[in-house]
Amino acid sequence: MTPIRSLDAPEASIRRFAHLVRTGVVDEPVGTARLGIDLGTANIVVSVVDDLDRPVAGGWVHSTVVRDGVVVDWAGATSAVRKLTADVQSRLGCTFTCASVSIPPGISEGDTKVFRNVAGAAGLDVTEVVDEPVAAARALDITDGCVIDVGHGTTGVSILRGGEVELSVDEATGGHHMTLVLAGAYRIGYDAAEAMKKNPARRDDVLGVIRPTLEKMASIAEAALAGHDTPMVYLVGGSSSFPNAPDVFATRLGRPVVRPVEPLFVTPLGIAMREPDHD
Repeated sequence: MTPIRSLDAPEASIRRFAHLVRTGVVDEPVGTARLGIDLGTANIVVSVVDDLDRPVAGGWVHSTVVRDGVVVDWAGATSAVRKLTADVQSRLGCTFTCASVSIPPGISEGDTKVFRNVAGAAGLDVTEVVDEPVAAARALDITDGCVIDVGHGTTGVSILRGGEVELSVDEATGGHHMTLVLAGAYRIGYDAAEAMKKNPARRDDVLGVIRPTLEKMASIAEAALAGHDTPMVYLVGGSSSFPNAPDVFATRLGRPVVRPVEPLFVTPLGIAMREPDHD
């Protein structure tokens, strides 16, 4: 069996980045600071790393500007990116003229252009467009394996070889669907169900109800991985945060599943990081 690779160093960076985002604290960068932008279905996150790829700042805002990998609110996306960028600039005392932008796997060239244009409209030149699974792999310091990204709207499954995406599948089952299931089970509104899902005090009430949705996500991954030799699986994305998620996926997939600390912040951190040298 392939040994589970230690994620101690990457997890320390991910944990630090999560702290920086939540508190607004900044660290002194070494060299030039670089900006990354993650336009997610539930959140927009900006990340800043230095020349050593250490996280030095970050910011986020809840947002619904993206749906199923498509920007559905241009003005809202542009405004949020502009405000978040101005905020990290103010806290760091620097000015950003360019940024890296992530895109969901498998979207069209036209939709990719929209993601670039959002950054452009916010006054930023786009230096790199990064597939989300590639960004996650950078933050995890891996080049090979499977990255499963459980987001708010979709479950994405990507196989990476040598740091490049070999196969990518993205299907519409995510945290949004968990919320719908909770709303139906408890006969409450969507917003109340979303709050319940995120409330640690209600965790035991939530886990049993959402398990079938997690099983559905795991079945998406199982179908995507059929016939592929991918001994290691990495689980990221905010909707993978539930305690039983790794076990549900590992049982269905029949292989080890590693979920790093703070899975919501893995992909956003990797967007700003340098492309590794695979030579």
